Amino acid sequence: MAQYTLLLRDDGQAYSSLSPSEMQATLARYGAWSDGLRKSGTLGPSNKLTDRAGRVMRRTNGKVMVTDGPFAEGKEVLGGFFTIEADSYGKAIEIASSCPHMDFGSIEVREVEVMPARV
Repeated sequence: MAQYTLLLRDDGQAYSSLSPSEMQATLARYGAWSDGLRKSGTLGPSNKLTDRAGRVMRRTNGKVMVTDGPFAEGKEVLGGFFTIEADSYGKAIEIASSCPHMDFGSIEVREVEVMPARV
């Protein structure tokens, strides 16, 4: 069975208009969705990324440059990820389409190429 990563993207403001009770209800939806996947043995490592900016690294002229970012002012923000197991891209898309995040942004579905263990 193949592994897929679901990359959750939004505009960085997707949840800002929610009231505290709406936010709690939204978090409960995510929890119920991921609990269902966990119980079925489909869910792998998954996490929300912090709202604070990370770091972007680039090599320029042989030197590694580190800058703050990415920033929510960008068009899309990567907010988190789920790792799932599925028989095919079609099944992975079916699983992703039931994710509550579809109400707030987009989900990029990518198959994981598992690298052989090195000794």
